[in-house]
Amino acid sequence: MKYRNLGNSGLKVSVAGLGSWLTLGNTLEQDSSSTLVHKAFELGINLFDTADVYKRGKKKEVVHGVAELALGASIKELPRHCFVLATKCFFPLSDDVNDKGLSRKHVLEACDGSLKRLGVDYIDLYQCHRYDPETPLLETVRAMDHLVRQGKVLYWGTSSWTAQQIADAVALCEKHGLYAPISNQPEYNLFERGIERDIAPVSAKLGLGQICYSPMAQGVLSGKYLPGQPPPEGSRGADDRVNKQVKDYLTDEKLQKAQAFKQLAEKHGMLPSNLALAFCLQNPHVAAVLVGARTKEQLKENLKAVDLAVSPEVLRELDAMFPVG
Repeated sequence: MKYRNLGNSGLKVSVAGLGSWLTLGNTLEQDSSSTLVHKAFELGINLFDTADVYKRGKKKEVVHGVAELALGASIKELPRHCFVLATKCFFPLSDDVNDKGLSRKHVLEACDGSLKRLGVDYIDLYQCHRYDPETPLLETVRAMDHLVRQGKVLYWGTSSWTAQQIADAVALCEKHGLYAPISNQPEYNLFERGIERDIAPVSAKLGLGQICYSPMAQGVLSGKYLPGQPPPEGSRGADDRVNKQVKDYLTDEKLQKAQAFKQLAEKHGMLPSNLALAFCLQNPHVAAVLVGARTKEQLKENLKAVDLAVSPEVLRELDAMFPVG
């Protein structure tokens, strides 16, 4: 495993982190969740990412916090100082008018809820899951600073914020002497390269590193989904519990491009999944990519990307196939 500093902080994270968005406590039961987390730790992964809103069920049956509960149960036997625990707040957790957003009230209460579900005394990285236009930004950054000074949070970050929103937050922190964010968590893959235009470079200039989710475009870049055919049995795309986001990638145009990408990877002696991850990691602004593996075998296969070098020739071919736009 390789490790990189997260932003301008001294915190080191494994370049591959284990995500829990659609897996832990959702498609995976507790025994399988624990097995996967322990295997990830054994393989050198020290970054475990989750969120309070990651849930199971639909409509009235929705249960929030299941990923945090599953991850919390999975890390009980691991040495606390040896891993980086990241979670998030913003999205509604109930119908209550204040049980959402980035107000001081919700941020502080949400943090306490996450600490309880995770079964820990502190969160290494607490992230604002989205930008909240209904709350003054100064109120939000003061709330995050308060949590850091309390010791409940060690560092804080953003997720899916624009370059301007990140710059505004850092400026407020500098003006008022507050702890500034050290990371942003965007969607980043060959289909979604928008962060290369301004978010990643602006973040780097301001001291934030990128922790990227969906580096394999929900598995589509593996090439297992074929144009004009239903998703293969057992895949995320065939699972109605978690395939809402996958469907955005299951267009004929993207599936055809994914097949061309698979051929490109194989031409250069690589697995498409490994090349997809390695592409993200070759970006100097990326500290880590989040892997959403469901099995130990998938995880081990994905981690081969850590040592995979992407040549200038391959990068040129990828740029031609997936232009930034």
